[in-house]
Amino acid sequence: MVELKNKYKIGVRRFQKVNWIGLYSLYKKETLRFLSVFGQTIVGPVVTAILFLLVISIAIGNERPSVLGVSFIEFLAPGLIAMQIIQQAFSHSSSSFLMGKVMGNIVDLIGAPLSSGEVTISIILASITRGIIISVISIILFSFIVEIKVNNFLILIIYLILSSFLMGTAGVIAGLWADKFDNMATVTNFIIVPLSFLSGTFYSIDRLPNILKLLSNYNPFFHMIDGFRYAFIGEMDGSITFGLIYLLILSIILWFIAYYLYKKGYKIKS
Repeated sequence: MVELKNKYKIGVRRFQKVNWIGLYSLYKKETLRFLSVFGQTIVGPVVTAILFLLVISIAIGNERPSVLGVSFIEFLAPGLIAMQIIQQAFSHSSSSFLMGKVMGNIVDLIGAPLSSGEVTISIILASITRGIIISVISIILFSFIVEIKVNNFLILIIYLILSSFLMGTAGVIAGLWADKFDNMATVTNFIIVPLSFLSGTFYSIDRLPNILKLLSNYNPFFHMIDGFRYAFIGEMDGSITFGLIYLLILSIILWFIAYYLYKKGYKIKS
């Protein structure tokens, strides 16, 4: 019997509590996934926002009175950008899980040496990246159409990241729940789109009856759009302190739910 001189040993774990290499690799994969269809994931939403702006500008002209101390078009532009960020951040993370389940390659993600926290954070970070790219391109293009400038970069960055994180987390939950594209279309068409349209994108909530105004103050979509707009015009309908705390708490709660569902293998493990 020949004795082997070089004995094989089990590989040494190359990461500690956090698999940074794996986390970055999944984030890079998710980012490249939406960048590979740039026209659909980035150009499409930006063009949609521009079309909204142009159509409404032509329709109302200069007849609409000012809103929060600025012209209606200046009021509208940041809201349209925020609306696209909200919808696309949700779309990215939800489609990631749903397509993985439908196509059957979710097993590659489950079998990867990544914890539940690392998986959810990586995909959510990709959603944030998508939101940032859309916002930068939209702001640049909008500046050629309407007078728009950022007055508070800190608030802009905070609300941009917080809103994208919250909607990316909601997308993870929706993607785990949905079994087919019809389920996801139901969530998008009857929850995400209506709430983003009815959250102060096109109007100030001061025009609403008191009961609707009160309900709007507890609508996270309203605070995302209102805070994002504040970074441009310096005025808002709600409270920036309440909005930030409210969105932060919701983000933590929703992330924990997403983490728990993925850890338990909700609808992805038999």
